[in-house]
Amino acid sequence: MALNSTQSTERSSSDTGRGADRDWPDFVCGAGAAATNIIVTFPAYKVMFRQQVEGLRFRRALRQVLREGIANLYRGVGPPLMQKGTSLSIMFGSYHKFQKDLSRNFTGMASVTTNALAAMLAGTMEAILTPFERVQTLLSHRGHNERFINTFHAFKVVGMQYGFREYYRGLTPILCRNGPSNVLFFGLRGPIKSMLPEAKTNIGNAANDFVSGAVLGACLSTLFFPVNVVKSHMQKQLGGEFVNCIKAFSVVFNERGRRVQNLFYGVPLNYSRALVSWGLINCSYELLKKLVCYGNILSNKKYTKT
Repeated sequence: MALNSTQSTERSSSDTGRGADRDWPDFVCGAGAAATNIIVTFPAYKVMFRQQVEGLRFRRALRQVLREGIANLYRGVGPPLMQKGTSLSIMFGSYHKFQKDLSRNFTGMASVTTNALAAMLAGTMEAILTPFERVQTLLSHRGHNERFINTFHAFKVVGMQYGFREYYRGLTPILCRNGPSNVLFFGLRGPIKSMLPEAKTNIGNAANDFVSGAVLGACLSTLFFPVNVVKSHMQKQLGGEFVNCIKAFSVVFNERGRRVQNLFYGVPLNYSRALVSWGLINCSYELLKKLVCYGNILSNKKYTKT
C-alpha cells in the first residue's frame, strides 16, 4: 500500500474543474510546511550537530552551545530556512507531479511501483540543494566560527576560494538518504494514519496527521542517522581531498572507538526534534493543502457562475 486514502481524497477533490492539472499547490504547501518548524527546532539541531561532529554527550554539547551565547545560537539558520523550504517544496511538489505523469504515461505499471519511483525521483531532485546543507554545516561547526561572517559570506568564500565543486562535498550520502527515505515516507504515512482512531473532527484529523508524520519522521531520521553523521564529517572539511563515503565512514567509525552505538551520539535529541518537526510538517502540509483546495473549489464555483 503506497498512498493513503486521505491523499487520494485530497487529490480527487483538488483535481476537479480548472484545478485538474495544477502542480503549484503541492510545491507551495510543501514550502509553507517547512517554514513552520525551522525556527523552533534549530537550537536542538545545533546541539545535535555538535554531538554528531565531536562525539559529545548531550549535557556537554548543550553547555558548549550555551557558552557561545545567544548571538551564535541561531548562527547558520539562514541556509536551512532557504534549503528546507525549497527542499520540502520539491519533495511534495515533484513527488505528486512525477506520480501523476508516471501514472498517465505508464498505465500498465503497478501503483506501488509508480509511487516508489516518483518518491525516488523527488528525493534525487532534492539533492540539487546540497550547497545549502554544505554551508549550514560549515556555519554550525565551531572551527569556522571566526572565519565566516554570515550565510552569504560563507557561500562567497566557498565558491570563490575553493570552486563550485566544493558546494557539493557530501553529495553521495545525501543521495543515499533522500531517495530511500522519500519512498518510505510517502509509502507509509497513509497506513500509519489508518491505524490511528478515526477522526470525527477537523482537529482530530489534524492530530492524526501530526502523529503519523511525527512517528514516521522520527523513525526514518533515526534509521538514516549514521548516514547524516558521515555526511557531516565529510562536509565539515573545507578544501583538500574529496573523500568517498566508505573512507569517511571508516574514519568516523575508528574515531568512535569502532562501536556502532557511538555512531548514534545525538540520536535521542534528533528523535525528539524529528517528532516535533515532521509532525508539524505533515500536519501543516495537509492543512495548507485543504485551504488551497477549498480556495480552488470557491474559485471554480465562481468561474462556473460567471
